[in-house]
Amino acid sequence: MPKWPYDLIASLPQVLDNNMIQVNNAGASAVVVNMEGLKALNIDPSSWFSGQADNLVQLQAVVKTTYEKAEECLNTNYYGVRRVTEALLPLLKLSPAGARIVNLSSRWSQLKRIPGEHIRKELSDVETLTEERVEVVLRRFLHDLKENAPEGNGWPLTAPAYGMSKVTLNAYTRILAKKFPNMCINCVHPGYVKTDINWNTGTMSVEEGARGPVMLALLPDGGPTGFYFDRTEVAEF
Repeated sequence: MPKWPYDLIASLPQVLDNNMIQVNNAGASAVVVNMEGLKALNIDPSSWFSGQADNLVQLQAVVKTTYEKAEECLNTNYYGVRRVTEALLPLLKLSPAGARIVNLSSRWSQLKRIPGEHIRKELSDVETLTEERVEVVLRRFLHDLKENAPEGNGWPLTAPAYGMSKVTLNAYTRILAKKFPNMCINCVHPGYVKTDINWNTGTMSVEEGARGPVMLALLPDGGPTGFYFDRTEVAEF
């Protein structure tokens, strides 16, 4: 893989051989963690921060999401990416060989983590997905969170806002890829990278975490589009 100055990856397009590249790496977790309570459960923080813990139900007592934090998270992780992308699309469409858009996602974005089958169906039907449909889903989610009714309506119970922000980011990626087939537009889980968002409990360096995003940013013409990658490998939404 070509070497690349990782610190230049940002939410602004760059020109590489006449191709525009936009990498969206917005991040807000929306969770307030009782670290002492987490330690009492004898759960390695990295196992649930990375989305791999098995006993997620126990975590609900020590990992909280407030309505205000949820709004902040969705506004950053989903709406922020959408606004920046829509503002830059007129420029990106000028790219002669088709722009590259890379959205930084998460393992929490996988649809199988959503208990409600009806929600999974809504967000997996790529033929009918639109920004308006995603908007409706998020409004329902925020309403149910405000009413303290996420469980009965099929929403994720642990880090629900963060999970939904990344699920809908993936959906937006597929919508864009369908709208602009000449571009390469993908989303990627970079791995469990050591950053401030996970209190530096990550097991990978920033350089290691950059491999997937950089690979997608430098895809050759005619490369894959509308996919979700786990690091450098295609994975299921």
